[in-house]
Amino acid sequence: MTTTPHALSVVDFFGLPLGAVAGAARDAIVLVDGGQTIVAINEAASRMFGYTQTALLGQPLSRLIPEAQRGAHDAQVRAFAASGQAERPALRHDAIRGLRASGQVFPAEASISRVELLVDGQIRMYFVAMLRDTSVETDLRAEVALLSQRLRTVLDLTPVAIWIVDGEQVVYANQATIELFGVPDRGHLIGQPIDTLLHPDAPTSLRAHLAQAQPGTAAPTLLHGRIVRPDGQMREVEVATTALPDHGRTVMQMVIIDVTQRRAQAREQSLHRSELRRLAASVVEAREEERRRIARELHDELGQRLTALKMEIASLRADAPQRDNGGRITGMLEMVDSTVAALRRIAADLRPLMLDDLGLNAAIEWLARDAARRLDMAVTVRLGSDDPPLAPGADIALYRMVQEALTNVGRHARATDVRIELRQRGNELVLTVHDNGKGFAERSMRQEGRYGLLGIRERAIMLGGRLELDNPPGGGGRITVRLPLQPGTAPQTSAP
Repeated sequence: MTTTPHALSVVDFFGLPLGAVAGAARDAIVLVDGGQTIVAINEAASRMFGYTQTALLGQPLSRLIPEAQRGAHDAQVRAFAASGQAERPALRHDAIRGLRASGQVFPAEASISRVELLVDGQIRMYFVAMLRDTSVETDLRAEVALLSQRLRTVLDLTPVAIWIVDGEQVVYANQATIELFGVPDRGHLIGQPIDTLLHPDAPTSLRAHLAQAQPGTAAPTLLHGRIVRPDGQMREVEVATTALPDHGRTVMQMVIIDVTQRRAQAREQSLHRSELRRLAASVVEAREEERRRIARELHDELGQRLTALKMEIASLRADAPQRDNGGRITGMLEMVDSTVAALRRIAADLRPLMLDDLGLNAAIEWLARDAARRLDMAVTVRLGSDDPPLAPGADIALYRMVQEALTNVGRHARATDVRIELRQRGNELVLTVHDNGKGFAERSMRQEGRYGLLGIRERAIMLGGRLELDNPPGGGGRITVRLPLQPGTAPQTSAP
């Protein structure tokens, strides 16, 4: 390499072994003398600035510095020379700029060392600058900053509260979180322990909740809790928590949904449903009581009067058989008999008297025989040896359920065989009505104008039980009603 007076090649300056290292170094190395003249550069510096080594040797260092920064650079070099320090720490990438041969200005990091060398018999001061082009890093930082700003904007526009905690301290909170907690700005949340922002009964469950959160899980875990605002107002929230990737289990993202209004509406709706069911239960009870009264009156009053009328007509025929023109008295007796039969049928539909006189099992057996006769199908009944122990009003409810189930089978199932079973299983009384018909269609209880199954369900709920509908593998449809029994009730044995 050709040198100007006092110019040194890399090999001259570093010696052969170090010169080879400097030539192979990835960082740019520039050697200048006390007058800021370039006396040596390595290949990496030549590539960085876009000059050949020969073109830069003997040139002022200012050739590699943008004009706007040359004055500041000279002042820094003089201050460094006067300080007596052997080395100046690296300057940040945003502190200095380089100038390429193309005129492009680029950011760089640089560290400068001062050395004294014997040249031409004289000790001369030189400065060694090691530079690194940070253009790519700067672009990446700018892109990351832009993406971060965009993400923060998106999060702030999100109507759901989102915060990030590290350990147990809040390190980020979006605008919705500020509004949820009713604080003026993020400063009132950032750095705060989450214990101070939650209701006193929440931290223990929240810690357990956070301990279960795992990075990369498909769905975040959900916690129901409460928060306390600075004004003392309490809000009910649902907290979805997940550990952020690449942060282990210490940095958690928490999405907080204010469900105060929703919970209040749900409680109000539940209360309304409960009140409506109590009202419906009282209406059903009143209707059943009215049916009982009317059935009794029909049976006792009209039944007795029709029986007395029949006896009077019969005695009239005995007293004057010759006056019975064309069997009119006989026809009157037959009419009375049919009226009594109709009366008994109406009374039974209103309230089966045998339910009060003989019990639930006998009433279900009578209902099954009547359904088999009317619907022309086989009805099999399996009951316990004794009537099950039931709460007041439960016997008529079960009877009506069986009655409605048989009516439903007759109208819609197209069945030829029905099995009715009433069994005590554990602490439950289980009623099953299984037919061999076409089974239940989807949304069977929500078809317009059909309220039989809905009535069965509501009766079951009134008694604290539930209704189950299914189409078992063997075919047909099955209605299962499960009602709770009093604890300690002895199991029943099956009837033969």
